[in-house]
Amino acid sequence: MFNIQSNPKIWLKFIIVIIILLSCPIFIYAQTRLGERIREKINQRRQDRIAEESLIGQDIEKSIVVDGIKRTYIIHLPPRYKKVKIYPIVFVFHGGGGNAENAIMMSGMSEKADKEGFIVVYPNGTGRFKNRFLTWNTWNGCGYAFEQNVDDVKFINNLIEKLGKELNVDSKRVFAAGMSNGGMMAYRLACECSDKIAAIASVSGALNSENPNPAFPVSIIAFHGTADNNVPYNGGTGKRSIEKNRVDKPVSYAINFWVKYDGCNTTPIREESGNIIQERYTGGKEGTEVLLYTVKGGGHAWPGGKAGRTSGNVDQPTQEISATDLMWEFFQKHPKP
Repeated sequence: MFNIQSNPKIWLKFIIVIIILLSCPIFIYAQTRLGERIREKINQRRQDRIAEESLIGQDIEKSIVVDGIKRTYIIHLPPRYKKVKIYPIVFVFHGGGGNAENAIMMSGMSEKADKEGFIVVYPNGTGRFKNRFLTWNTWNGCGYAFEQNVDDVKFINNLIEKLGKELNVDSKRVFAAGMSNGGMMAYRLACECSDKIAAIASVSGALNSENPNPAFPVSIIAFHGTADNNVPYNGGTGKRSIEKNRVDKPVSYAINFWVKYDGCNTTPIREESGNIIQERYTGGKEGTEVLLYTVKGGGHAWPGGKAGRTSGNVDQPTQEISATDLMWEFFQKHPKP
């Protein structure tokens, strides 16, 4: 008979063998589960990479829910996009009654992004129809967004945070540009998201706030035609305005406000060529400046771009300058400090 006391070493070995045998299924199961998790992570990363690569060089529509409303936007990544680099991002806002596709066509910003290597996002406003006649809530207008008091500032704030997690965005180089009602939206973001927005570009827009109150300096570049009958250069209600009860402030109101707030020199550096007047206000706080391009006889259009519609009673843009080229040049010089 086996004597435990007389063979302690054998007994110890016997116990170890039993423990190992009992542990094998658990060990194998743990190893299997660990392997599954590793494979799942590898597969997820592969899928994320494929999804990311499918976006590169394309205009892809995506969405985010804000206040229970599905908000859509089109994102364009440059062909050389790589996750290991950080990229500037430019938001381009369509005009009142337009949509993201209209902003893409009119501005040509995607082509500029492909050449220069930055991310472009074209948000959609809101309206009674799914993807037509969309507007932005910009203090005293415009259309559906204003009537329903849609929180477009919250939408863009949330979108900036979302894209910051999904893409490698340079938080010091977040810019906004817009046409008409979209230019007004750019002004509103400069006032209410000045902690995130480094610089904005307004094309045929107006700063229609009675009490703009930004927290930080923001660089401003603006383009406006003196014959604009939608958003008048000297303020008032435009003959072709889509809202006959909206009174827009003059271009000078926005320029004077930002020159004073940013602490720029009040006397501009003025240059004139052909029908273009350039007025540059330099020396602002944190390197900011304000730059205005006045187009003599110019209408309601994106300089250097395409008309907002292909037919109908629309203004043709001047080709003496390119607003897209000039605003990108301006943005590059004015990141957040």
